Amino acid sequence: MSSFPSLTITRDELVPLGDFAVAQASFLHPDDRVVGELRQLCEAHAIGIVAHFYMDAELQGVLVRVGAPHTFIADSLAMSDHAVRMAEAGKRAILVLGVDFMSENVRAVLDAAGYAHVPVYRLSDRVIGCSLAESAESPHYLEWLRACSALPNVLHVVYINTSLATKGRAHAVVPTITCTSSNVLQTLLQASAQIPDLTVAYGPDTYMGGNLAALLGSLQTLPDERIRELHPDHDRASIAGLLERFRYYAQGACVVHHLFGDDVVRRVREEHADALLTAHLEVPGEMFALAADAQRHGRGVVGSTSNILGFILDAVAESAKRPGPQRVPVVLGTESGMITSIVTKVQDALAKAGRDDIAIEIVFPVASEAVAQAPDSPLQLIPGVAAGEGCSVAGGCATCPYMKMNSLDALLDVMRAVAEGRAAQLSAYVPRKSDERIDGRLATDVGTEPILWMRHFQKTKRMPDALVERVTRGRG
Repeated sequence: MSSFPSLTITRDELVPLGDFAVAQASFLHPDDRVVGELRQLCEAHAIGIVAHFYMDAELQGVLVRVGAPHTFIADSLAMSDHAVRMAEAGKRAILVLGVDFMSENVRAVLDAAGYAHVPVYRLSDRVIGCSLAESAESPHYLEWLRACSALPNVLHVVYINTSLATKGRAHAVVPTITCTSSNVLQTLLQASAQIPDLTVAYGPDTYMGGNLAALLGSLQTLPDERIRELHPDHDRASIAGLLERFRYYAQGACVVHHLFGDDVVRRVREEHADALLTAHLEVPGEMFALAADAQRHGRGVVGSTSNILGFILDAVAESAKRPGPQRVPVVLGTESGMITSIVTKVQDALAKAGRDDIAIEIVFPVASEAVAQAPDSPLQLIPGVAAGEGCSVAGGCATCPYMKMNSLDALLDVMRAVAEGRAAQLSAYVPRKSDERIDGRLATDVGTEPILWMRHFQKTKRMPDALVERVTRGRG
C-alpha cells in the first residue's frame, strides 16, 4: 500500500487519497462568482494574466475557469512569450503570477518586442524570492564564474530561473546564454557543435548540473547513430569531449526539488514499481536517475514542467488506443502545483476520446500530512506550506512557499486597482529594476541579452554569431 497521497483522475470524477490530495482537489471547482468577476475585469479592462504551473491550487482553479484569451498557465519561458501574444492581441496590462525573476523576464521580453508601454504587475509589494535564484546572487557565484573565465572557449549557460541583474553580472564576466529545463541539453549540444573545444559553465542549479553531467555520461555509451538522432553533429567522441569540459556550480538548489531525495526514491521503488515516473531536471540525482532509467524503458520522463505534462498526455493517448478499463499510476516528481493543469488536460483528453473507463492516478511523493492550517478554509487546511507545517525531507511539501505569495485576494486587489485607474498605488507591484550599472549600462539591460540570444537559438536552432565570436575571443 502506498504511503504517499494521490489523486485519481477520470473523465468526470476526482478521487483524492490523503489530506494533501483532498486539499488539492477541493480547489479544482472554484466559486462561480469569483470566476465571473475576474473574467469581467479581464474583458472590460483588457487585462491578461500569465501564471506559472506552480501557483497554488485555489488560484489555478480560478484561472483555468476564466480561461483563454485572458489567462495562460505555463513554465517561465512560455509565460513571457504568451505575454507578447496577449499584448499583440490588445491586452493593455499584464499580471504575472510567479516569483520576481519571472515578472522581470516578462518585462524584458515585452520591451524587446516593442510593448514597453504595456504595464506589468506582480501580486505583492514585497520581494517574491526564489532560493535557486538567490544562490546566484551570492559573491561566491561570481567568484566561480571568474575562475571559469580563465578556461579556453568558455560559455556560461545560465538557468532562466535567475534575475536579470544576475544574468547581467555574469555576462560581464563570461559570455552568457540563458536556458530552460526543456532546451538546456540542445543548447549544450548546439553550442559545442559550433564552437570547437567549448567549455561550458552551467549554473546555478547544482542538481540540474549534476543531472546534465550524468545525462552526457549516458549518451556517450550509445552508438554513434543513436547520438546523431539527438544531434547530427555529435558522436561518442564529441560527447566525451563535451563532458570533460563541462563545469557546473556546486552550491545552488531549489528548496522544493531538494525534498525529492533518497528516502523518497526508496519508497517510490518499493511502493510504485509499476508506475510511470516523472522528474524535473532540478530534482536530486537519486530521483533523476530513477526517472531517467524509466525513460530509457519507455516508462518515464525527465525534463521541464511542459515535458512532464506532455508525457502524461501521451500516456492518456496510448491508453485510449487500448480497449477495456485501465488504471495508470504516475509519480509526479516536481512541484505539486502542476496538478491543476494535469487534471484539466487529462479530463479534456479523456472526454475527447470518449473514455470513462480510464483512470490516471497522480501520486505525490510527499507526506500525506504536508498541509497548512487554514482556519478560513471550509476544510481548515490547504495543500503545502504557510510556515513549514507538514514538511520534511523524508516526504516534503512539494510546494514552493515563494510561489504561494501569489494569492487570489491579491489578484483581485491588483486587478481592481488596474480597472479603477489607480496605477500610482501599484508602483511597488511593478517588476523590480536594479539601479546597478555595468560599464555604464543598467545591469538589468545587460541581462536581457542572454535571454534574446536564447530566443534566437530557439528560432534558428543555431547560436548567434555575435555570441560565438565573444566566446572564441574570450570576453564577456
